[in-house]
Amino acid sequence: MTDLAVVAHSLVKTFGDVHALDGVDLEVPTATITALLGPNGAGKTTTVRILTTLLKATSGSATVAGFDVAKQPDSVRRVIGLSGQYSAVDEKLTGRENLDMVGMLFHLPRDAARKRSTELLERFTLSDAADRPAKTYSGGMRRRLDLAASLVANPHVLFLDEPTTGLDPRSRIMMWEVITELVASGTTVLLTTQYLEEADQLANAIAVIDHGKVIAKGTASELKAQVGGERVEIVPQVHDDIPRAIEALRGLGDGPATSLGQRVNLPVSGGGQVLIEALRALDAAGIAVTDVQLRRPTLDDVFLTLTGHAAEEEEVASDTESAPKGRGRNRRKSA
Repeated sequence: MTDLAVVAHSLVKTFGDVHALDGVDLEVPTATITALLGPNGAGKTTTVRILTTLLKATSGSATVAGFDVAKQPDSVRRVIGLSGQYSAVDEKLTGRENLDMVGMLFHLPRDAARKRSTELLERFTLSDAADRPAKTYSGGMRRRLDLAASLVANPHVLFLDEPTTGLDPRSRIMMWEVITELVASGTTVLLTTQYLEEADQLANAIAVIDHGKVIAKGTASELKAQVGGERVEIVPQVHDDIPRAIEALRGLGDGPATSLGQRVNLPVSGGGQVLIEALRALDAAGIAVTDVQLRRPTLDDVFLTLTGHAAEEEEVASDTESAPKGRGRNRRKSA
């Protein structure tokens, strides 16, 4: 195993006239967590599909655990685990049978597969439901079973495509804990996410991807430092006053004010004094506010600054072609 578990150079993927990927470069060090952060349609899932041999790149190259994804796909599949955006368990089988089936697909001896299934059911707090059909499981339980299935063969590299989508906060935190434990034991994780908090919480490194390109790389702290300074955040009482609020704040900060949902954000330095001046300017313009605060930059600020839009879901047609079916995973149109 090299120091870099995943390496991608200039990955391009086109679907007709649509460029799903437009030259993605990526490096993931061994035994770390790297997050691909971006909205739906940015190219995250397309990247994962190529790295896991489910799609062929139009051009460019990539290796996983030292194996070329185009020239050595069978070797790649033997050392990876993959959990897609939606759980892909067989609802007619029990939780235990689902995991046993995966063990057989990886040609594990029957006793070893059964032992591994028992370990994973316990690890994901599914032991009590192990012999129930998966169709009786809640959404969170299915997600946990799906992740357990991706770990049956003890993969060197684990790909998680939006692993906590649809989970309640408690299940999401539990999933974070499991992922952190896996990396501590030597597994390399590449995860895609739209959740800024998730990337901030988990990732050793983050690659921000938008419109098929990696537009920034670094730790969460390094990316936040690119944005710099503090933020005055204001919520006007009347939503239609947001354009007027942005105009009233012109010239008070280190850059122009921007809006995100109901909030107006102004980058500042020497925040306390600017906060007072901002409130005076809004009052003079006759703009009432319901909330105001001074805070440090977040990954949301980073994303908004880098892309010009928030990390909300967006749909594109870049993945409308069906990807090859591998264990039923990654069947989604968005990139």
